[in-house]
Amino acid sequence: MSHSHYKYASLFRWTVYFIGLLVMSFGIVLTIKADVGCAPWDVLHIGLYRKFGLTIGTWSIIVGIVILALSSLLVKRLPKLGAFLNMLFVGVFIDMYMMIPYLQTPATIAGRFAMLLIGIVIAGYGMGLYISADVGAGPRDSLMLALMDLTGWKVQYIRIAMEAFVLLIGWLLGGPVSIGTLIFCVTIGSVAGVALPQCRRITERIMEPIHMETQGLSR
Repeated sequence: MSHSHYKYASLFRWTVYFIGLLVMSFGIVLTIKADVGCAPWDVLHIGLYRKFGLTIGTWSIIVGIVILALSSLLVKRLPKLGAFLNMLFVGVFIDMYMMIPYLQTPATIAGRFAMLLIGIVIAGYGMGLYISADVGAGPRDSLMLALMDLTGWKVQYIRIAMEAFVLLIGWLLGGPVSIGTLIFCVTIGSVAGVALPQCRRITERIMEPIHMETQGLSR
């Protein structure tokens, strides 16, 4: 691949990555604003915010730093740049969206659950986008992979154990555990399972002309 084509391909992947983080963070904030329970990690971040102050996004970053440090110790190597940027920018984007004045909790219970479900779909497609960019997993996924290597457990068991532990700590700190938490846990995997292949196909389709041109240059 020529230097200019490599730069273009790299720029495109990082653009998709950051768009994915923006989309995912917006979905996360919708699930928080719905106020009917949210994802286990957000229960923890909100619990820490309620107990100690700062902001939800700041706690997302702090928890991410701790997780990345733990992952690095377990696998004995530094995290990828994508994991570090995920940790930093998701926290920043969450606080940015939380400050939008017209993004309020709906008055009706039907509106709240609609906001939750829309947030789950948006978060799932945001995950699909940033993962399809293939520039590194987030801190929580990095820890999951490290624990898989260490214990030999299957991914689903590691994920359940991690999220149950996080949910318990978040609940003890006063985080919002409710029916929405269960809905998120039950549905997010399926949404991401649909979104990821779709996002990968779109990403690869856009990247295809670059690869074809590169192959033509190499002949």
